[in-house]
Amino acid sequence: MATYDLTSAQRQRIAGRVDVLYQQADAYFNRTFPRPTLSFRRSGKNAGTAFLQQNRINLHPLLYSDNESEYHDDVIPHEISHLLVWQLFGKVKPHGKEWQSIMLGVFKRPPNTTHSFDINAVLGDRFAYQCGCGEHRLSIRRHNKIQKGTKYQCKRCKQVLSPV
Repeated sequence: MATYDLTSAQRQRIAGRVDVLYQQADAYFNRTFPRPTLSFRRSGKNAGTAFLQQNRINLHPLLYSDNESEYHDDVIPHEISHLLVWQLFGKVKPHGKEWQSIMLGVFKRPPNTTHSFDINAVLGDRFAYQCGCGEHRLSIRRHNKIQKGTKYQCKRCKQVLSPV
């Protein structure tokens, strides 16, 4: 699978959006929050990830490029909300009432916990396994673990998955 990097213009748009959102949070809470570092690495099907103790946000570059406006509207506020919750409240439920209140109150965005982007281009190779209730497609990581002896059970029928 080919690697993909963002253009400097895309990175600048992201940094600008992060700054605008932090200005909103600073005004809302009447304090200044430390700005996060940004990274742009492929991360499976995750649109973004907040690394709380590092005050860092990682954004998936390929998904970003295919869904720029949704990232600016929802993904970036979603990840910033995680960082703000950590700084304001410490360890709480990831999408709990504190996170939801920031999404709604500060950013005026619905507190959605998942995205609906087309992820087929980022899934990579899938390997067929079966159980009593059907066939499952597993990632290369899980396939390799099975090859080394790990057993995975179907969540529905509880049978161990076996190669097709």
